[in-house]
Amino acid sequence: MVITGRSAGQRIRRAAAEAVARTTRPDGSGRGSLVAFGALAAADLAAVAGDRTRGVRRAAKPLLMPALASYVLRRRAGERTPAPAPLVAGLACAAAGDTALLFDEHEPAFLLGMAAFLGTQAGYTAGYVRLGALRGLRRRPWPAVGCLAGWAAVNAALAPSLEKRLRLPVAGYSLALTAMGAAALGVGGRVAAGAAAFVGSDLLIGLQAAGRRVPSQELLIMAGYILGQYLITTGWLDRLDEPVPGAGREADTRAGAGGAPSERSAPRLRAV
Repeated sequence: MVITGRSAGQRIRRAAAEAVARTTRPDGSGRGSLVAFGALAAADLAAVAGDRTRGVRRAAKPLLMPALASYVLRRRAGERTPAPAPLVAGLACAAAGDTALLFDEHEPAFLLGMAAFLGTQAGYTAGYVRLGALRGLRRRPWPAVGCLAGWAAVNAALAPSLEKRLRLPVAGYSLALTAMGAAALGVGGRVAAGAAAFVGSDLLIGLQAAGRRVPSQELLIMAGYILGQYLITTGWLDRLDEPVPGAGREADTRAGAGGAPSERSAPRLRAV
């Protein structure tokens, strides 16, 4: 019996390892993972629309970010092409946060979810800096200043309605969220649009924690979050696929000098 049990355990571990390998094996597009993400998103939004907002009835929710992470890994050109570590780490933290927040009627689960999403904000902000966010913010600093002013105003308005023991964690997390949103403005494009949707979703959660209600609040929270994560992820990967500025001119110069341009003539940002 012991041998049989051990053999069954080995088969389960082997099957699990093969499943993980299939969902992370590069195919250059990741289209299947993106389809899975869309199906999971539709299932979760349908659950929320049907007022099934907590517990096991939201089984699709913890799978959303793993599906996006699978897309990131499968979209790579090959096994040796690195995935953007801050993005993958941020999605992993978000998956942990999504799971914890299924039970956010219990305060420890709410705080655990907030801590996990703090990791998401830190990872995304670090990744945006690598994508050139600081250069963008130096050119146009005022939107970022507006984000910080908005953070101060919202916290001042909501803090009196929060339980005292939640005020400091909420203020700290929301500051990290605001920093992520401000850095995304320096990147621009879909990344900035996705960050705005993410911030809007979390603002609705803050209103909810403070006892403020808006129509279809739960549905708006999840729709904004799902859209935000999708736009951030796809916008990030598209930015990494862009040629480095000046690379084409460098390749033309070498070709004109008699050198044959190689794959490295137009380096990408893929390793960011």
